[in-house]
Amino acid sequence: METWQGVLIATFALLNLAVFGKGVFEVKKKNNPFGRSFGLGFLGIFVWGDGVIFGLFWCLTSLICLSLKDWILFLLIFSVFWVVRSFGETIYWLNQQFSDLNRNPPETLNGFNFFKNDSIWFVYQIIHQCITVVAIISSIYLTRLWIRG
Repeated sequence: METWQGVLIATFALLNLAVFGKGVFEVKKKNNPFGRSFGLGFLGIFVWGDGVIFGLFWCLTSLICLSLKDWILFLLIFSVFWVVRSFGETIYWLNQQFSDLNRNPPETLNGFNFFKNDSIWFVYQIIHQCITVVAIISSIYLTRLWIRG
C-alpha cells in the first residue's frame, strides 16, 4: 500500500468515527434516528440511524484494511457494500412507489423540483439500480485484482 492510500484510509476511519459519534448523539440524545444526515450519502448514510451502524462499520473496516495494508481489499469492501446497499435501496423505493403508507412525501426529496410528483420515487429506484450495476461490475473487477495480488 502506498503512503497516500494509507493516509486516505486513516482519514476515512477518523471521518467515520466522527460520524458514528454524531449518529449516537442524534439517536440517543436527540431521539432523531430518521433525521436526514446530509452529505453522507457516499457512505450509504441517509439518516442518523444509518450513521450509528455504518459509521462504526466503515471505521472498523478501514482499521482492518490499514492493519493488513490492503488497498484493494478496502476498495473491494466499499464496492460490495454498495452492491448490497443499493439493492436494498432499490427494493425500498420500489415498495414506497406502491405503498399506501407515504413515509417519504415527494416534496421533501431531493429532485422534487424537477420531478414534481411521486415519480421521484421511481427515479430514486432507478438511480439505485444503476449504482447496483456499477458496484457489481467493480466488485467483479476488484475481486480479480485482489485474488491476483
